[in-house]
Amino acid sequence: MKRALFEEDHEQFRELAAEFNSREISGKYAQWEKDHQIPREVWRSAGENGLLGLAVPEEFGGMGIDDYRFRVVLDEEFVRSGHLAVALALHLHDDLVLPYLLAYGSQDLKSRWLPRFVDGSTITSCAFTEPGAGSDLRGVRTKAMRDGEDWLISGQKTFIGNGAHGDAALVLARTDGETSRAGAESFSLFLVERSEGYSNGQPFDKMGLRASDTAELFFDEVRVSDADRIGEVGQGLRYVKEQLPQARLALAVAASAICTAAFEQAHEHASNRSTFGQALTEYQNTRFELADLKTESHVTQSFVDRAVLAFNDGELSESEAAEVKLWASESAKRLTDRALQLHGGYGYIMEYPIAQSFTASRLLTIFGGTSEIMRETIGRAL
Repeated sequence: MKRALFEEDHEQFRELAAEFNSREISGKYAQWEKDHQIPREVWRSAGENGLLGLAVPEEFGGMGIDDYRFRVVLDEEFVRSGHLAVALALHLHDDLVLPYLLAYGSQDLKSRWLPRFVDGSTITSCAFTEPGAGSDLRGVRTKAMRDGEDWLISGQKTFIGNGAHGDAALVLARTDGETSRAGAESFSLFLVERSEGYSNGQPFDKMGLRASDTAELFFDEVRVSDADRIGEVGQGLRYVKEQLPQARLALAVAASAICTAAFEQAHEHASNRSTFGQALTEYQNTRFELADLKTESHVTQSFVDRAVLAFNDGELSESEAAEVKLWASESAKRLTDRALQLHGGYGYIMEYPIAQSFTASRLLTIFGGTSEIMRETIGRAL
């Protein structure tokens, strides 16, 4: 079946993404994995090539592209070439931080921050989760206290992508001044730039996606102007809920691209690998495995494509986003496992793309809400 998601403009954008990928990333990515860091100049180059902040309006230096299919193109190109951490790092910037500025930021805040999103001069992170608060954000204990016209933010965040090398963080903090169980209107959002009192721990030694740094963040009475508050006081959780569909769609798109890549990698390896005098593809078991991989990757791709179109039309609900994130992330976990098995011992070597896909996919059933939380969200909507 012919895939009908893309049009000519998307394929032209794919050429740009592929050229950037080849010029700026290929041959360098393995070192970034060892360094736990994507070099800052790559962000700058991505900005110069129009790959960052696609949805930023033209008045702030962007292109005002609100068609999510362009983001799908980027993911497919990065994942196909094995550069999965780059895809995740850009998602954190464009899908987990930028939407809040666009939807709730003041005109002044947009004019000061959005050009920096587009040109790659500022790398951002999404600082919601804490040691005692992951999927349940009402457990957040980071506080923002009024101090004249400013706020003083204190607390600790963990599992923060782009945390070690980022320049600013979107911080969810408690603004009700209470210490008891938080209510729906206990939290607010702030865009916090590095300054005195803002520090990070060493990047975590993760099992995968190592080039995309993940670290703890610490805030010790960091002074933040009220002008860098995003939206209304006490509406932070509502804003998070409203932006969940895009965040979860972003992960589903990445998972779908991993599914497709897993099949392609397994097919190529099985076609070129021989045992007992015949190619692996001559064994019925191998063909059956490849048939399952191909079929499920196509099912996942079709489901995600449909969700992308629904999102473009403003019709992707929170529960539907949970469905597509649940299916795609669990499929990526299954498919990379089976594809790795077909590689035999080679699949256990990190130089092989399937090994990187396997470790990367394991994050997707956790990050952005665990599969268990996705099922709870879907179940509540029944």
